[in-house]
Amino acid sequence: MERWFSGAISIWVVFLISNSIMCRVVSGIGANWGTQASHPMPPDSVVSLLRQNGFQKVKLFDADYDTLNTLGKSGIEVMVGIPNDMLASLASSVKAAEKWVSKNVSAHISSNNVKIRYVAVGNEPFLETYNGSFLRTTFPALQNVQSALIKAGISNQVKVTVPLNADVYESSNGFPSGGDFRTDIHGLMLQIVKFLSDNGAPFTVNIYPFISLYTDANFPVDYAFFDGNASPITDGS
Repeated sequence: MERWFSGAISIWVVFLISNSIMCRVVSGIGANWGTQASHPMPPDSVVSLLRQNGFQKVKLFDADYDTLNTLGKSGIEVMVGIPNDMLASLASSVKAAEKWVSKNVSAHISSNNVKIRYVAVGNEPFLETYNGSFLRTTFPALQNVQSALIKAGISNQVKVTVPLNADVYESSNGFPSGGDFRTDIHGLMLQIVKFLSDNGAPFTVNIYPFISLYTDANFPVDYAFFDGNASPITDGS
């Protein structure tokens, strides 16, 4: 779910991964920028603060025109979001996906020079608390948005992804070594992972309150604060 509070930022950092081991190489730092705030700041003020504080990347939860327009020529890389309530319409129509990409991605890249790098199709759509509301629409929407990016000729620079909650995982023995996708979405998750891999797109998972990973050659990592009270888990060696 979107996590943004007035005066608070959830930070994400870009690392390099090699052989599934995280290397200590930082290539960028960014922030989640949500619009559900009690006292929203003007977009130009937010962009100014981001630039002054060295943020190179930002993750949006929608495609607000003023926000994207203000990010133009800022040099900040952007992940633009598609809200869950739009998944059904995009899943049912390639034309709808093409129209959305044209309006919210292509136009901003060509006219406003916005450095859009990812399209987030939904946000944690498989949360168990949603009771399967988006199980039938997320993957078709993902496919249609990818087709729209290809038709627009920008699929090499803009990649699709689905930010997922950590509850897509479960473990047969309570340890990471027994980890797998949840039984009820196992087949669907394998389809999505293969699709992302086939299209050179990152697999994204948000893990709160700790970290969210984009498992790609260059992937954003979404950090919140460790509470300092968790006990370590010993899993084999």
